[in-house]
Amino acid sequence: MKEIIRTLKPYIPEEPAEAVKERLGVERLVRLSANENPYGTSPLVREAILSYVTHNDANYYPDGNASDLRMKLADYWQVQPEQLVIGVGLDEVIAMVNKTLISAGDSIVVSVPAFSEYALNGLVEGAEIREVPADFETGQYDFSALVKAVDETTRLVWICNPNNPTGTYESVEDIRKLVAAIPKETLVIIDEAYIDFVTSVAVPTARALLDEFPNVAIMRTFSKAYGLANYRVGYMMTPIELANYMQTIRLPYNLNTLSQVAAEAAFGDQEFVARTVSQNAEERAKWEALFDELGVHYYKSEANFIFFEAPDADADGLADAWLKEGYQVRRGQREGWLRLTIPMAQDGVVMRHILKQFMN
Repeated sequence: MKEIIRTLKPYIPEEPAEAVKERLGVERLVRLSANENPYGTSPLVREAILSYVTHNDANYYPDGNASDLRMKLADYWQVQPEQLVIGVGLDEVIAMVNKTLISAGDSIVVSVPAFSEYALNGLVEGAEIREVPADFETGQYDFSALVKAVDETTRLVWICNPNNPTGTYESVEDIRKLVAAIPKETLVIIDEAYIDFVTSVAVPTARALLDEFPNVAIMRTFSKAYGLANYRVGYMMTPIELANYMQTIRLPYNLNTLSQVAAEAAFGDQEFVARTVSQNAEERAKWEALFDELGVHYYKSEANFIFFEAPDADADGLADAWLKEGYQVRRGQREGWLRLTIPMAQDGVVMRHILKQFMN
């Protein structure tokens, strides 16, 4: 066994909803701890899945290349189909890129706080993780410090935009300047899992950087705005050479047919995504207004969640107050702080009332 494995802590998923409901004696649990889409999934997905299972058996392996989905994504993003690496969620893609690029003694640069899988997968492959703290007051990246952290051993720089867990958005121009300042031998991966929720700029994606630089890759997921967390579909757009290498270690038939069918249907319903984004922005603004009114320290979010400091740093107290009423939020990402997936309007009203009571 790799010695590093003995020292790592696994990702611990949320307690199953039914178990929480039974433990607390609540009839309804609203899970706001994993940034899932509270507005559900496009009805076109249900129709497509039911049609497939009605007319097909499951005795054959799925399309190992996810050909139809690949072509739809390539056409939309104006990339070559061979530039796409499609995985079982972005978790698999993150693991594949680390297996492909990282050797013992390499370094990875990441702004913190960050999605834990970036560091975890690098550590498994023997990398040194160089953490660059984000600005504590605003949650924004310190780009100059990120550049200084890169040297000849650095193989990866991770940019999560908007960032998880802070929700902060970095401009394409700032990312462009970062990439320009970094050696071409270092790959900059821009994780845009939450980019669909950005409403402050007309074109938030860094897609254009793929054409400007040879060392840029962009990751996307169907788990968030598209509401397909259960189907586990993520993908990366990357230079063809790297994509080819990653394909050699990708598990055969990694993406099952139902996931492919669901992703194709979801991608075809951009109206559902637009409604989700609009409703999320409207509800997000209500939370920010209340936090401003109450003097709560939070980070300006462009995602479907808000990261904030609990009143009196009593994160567990507030989280428990919400949980007793059936609302589960994310704890443990920073002492005294909580991450709240933006709920639907009716739940937001109840939760904000509980927050006000908690502070009195």
